[in-house]
Amino acid sequence: MQGLYGVIRNYAWGSQVDIARLQGREVPADLPEAEEWFGAHHSAPSTLHDGRPLDDAIASAPVDLLGRRVFDRFGPRLPFLLKLLAAGKPLSLQAHPNSRQAHSGHQRELRIGIDAAYRNYVDDNHKPELLVALTEFRAMCGFRDPLEAADDIEALAVPELEGLVRTLRDRKAGLRRAVTDLLGLGREECRAVIDAAAKAAAELDSADSTDLLSLARDYPDDPGVLVSLLLNHITLQPGEGVYMPAGNLHAYLDGFGVEIMAASDNVLRGGLTNKRVDVPELLRVLDFEAIDEPRAVIEDAGPVRSWPVPIDDFALRRVELGGTAQTFAIDGPRICLSTGGSVTVADDEGETALSPGRAAFSAGSAGPVVASGEGELFIASA
Repeated sequence: MQGLYGVIRNYAWGSQVDIARLQGREVPADLPEAEEWFGAHHSAPSTLHDGRPLDDAIASAPVDLLGRRVFDRFGPRLPFLLKLLAAGKPLSLQAHPNSRQAHSGHQRELRIGIDAAYRNYVDDNHKPELLVALTEFRAMCGFRDPLEAADDIEALAVPELEGLVRTLRDRKAGLRRAVTDLLGLGREECRAVIDAAAKAAAELDSADSTDLLSLARDYPDDPGVLVSLLLNHITLQPGEGVYMPAGNLHAYLDGFGVEIMAASDNVLRGGLTNKRVDVPELLRVLDFEAIDEPRAVIEDAGPVRSWPVPIDDFALRRVELGGTAQTFAIDGPRICLSTGGSVTVADDEGETALSPGRAAFSAGSAGPVVASGEGELFIASA
């Protein structure tokens, strides 16, 4: 068990206070701090306390650091990536590929060059993800029932949206055609429709209308604003989570949380961003099945909370420590992240004290993890 130093990503949508405040640094930070990565992804590997990048350390002794089970299942790589995510502004409207799509897309783009700005697939892995809120967290996650969306859009009484309403009520055309049509709108046409929709939404009092007004102010001619009308709008309370499988369209709007995903940085964007947008590729990977409830199922076992997911790349536990040590016999590599109080994490090879916002790595061969102290701790594993 040794300290693990994450990598801050200074994306424009990040918060200047959330990560800095958690870690006890000066607030606000000089630049927006959108994410801090704790993992071994090649684009931003964390560093161990002994100075080695985590990806290099794993490459030098993969069975020792990953454990035999994880090595046999995933090969010589850490299968998950843990993050602090601080959204001060909306993230892009996006989805992630499944394993087959990621592999074929990555192979196709190898001819472009690894640093090309117009790449979509920076690795060959899928990217399902789980986000757990540390503060109230607003998000748009997955398509909602198209008939329900049609009713709400019709209530806006915007003539420019009447065609969209008819499309959503057509069982044969449905969501795929609606999304394709909206993302194909030109900027000037889009601006006129967004302006009319925003004026109508200003007369309503709902979470969806509030989000529409906010997005319209920031992106007055972006088709993603109109696509937001087709998504589930949710507000997570601290300790609640949302699981987004590959192919599900989503955008996080505001809040601070812990996120874990398969070890990938493949993102297909459709709008609400100044980054690369590739609508044809996004449409190719999208899953157009509606999601009734995007919130993740919660399992509580005393002071331990988890959010089971239907893939084996990652698992996440939140532990509330009240002075009594807790032992976790987890088979495989572990990353421990403190989000409150003063905690100590130990394995058979050593121990590390963690203040809020600090992390530690424990090798798969290092025996059980023992957590003690008083505070809140997240444990990521395969």
